[in-house]
Amino acid sequence: MLNLLKQGLSPGQLALTIALGVVFGLVPFLGGTTFLVTITAVRLRLNVAAMLLVSHLLSPVQLLLIIPLLRLGARMFGEGPAPDLTIAKLRHLLEHDLGGAFSLLWRAELGAVLLWALGSVPLAALLYLGLRPVFKRVLTRQAA
Repeated sequence: MLNLLKQGLSPGQLALTIALGVVFGLVPFLGGTTFLVTITAVRLRLNVAAMLLVSHLLSPVQLLLIIPLLRLGARMFGEGPAPDLTIAKLRHLLEHDLGGAFSLLWRAELGAVLLWALGSVPLAALLYLGLRPVFKRVLTRQAA
């Protein structure tokens, strides 16, 4: 992080890089992290490599959160009484009703992404507001 500050990233930019890296590292869509991070970092002129590093370091947490988020998403957008997304149910649907399996997974993913989006805004704001003063202090100490 000190090297990033020395490379011209301001404390605010570094805090935003880390906050967005954390948020995008937790997106409940496998394979979407790299694309989202790269597009966002380029658009906001942040350090792509640093944001990718942060987001990929959170892959184990992403894997831990994806199943509960998918289950909640399936309940949010389920038809009739709240369907529970289980491996057994999914296996049964894949064997007997491929369209039903894709429908359930689509609704589950949509709900999971919606829940992630609702939680990611306050998380990013808290991380950004918490890290910015820390990086300002670090930059001040390094300059002295």
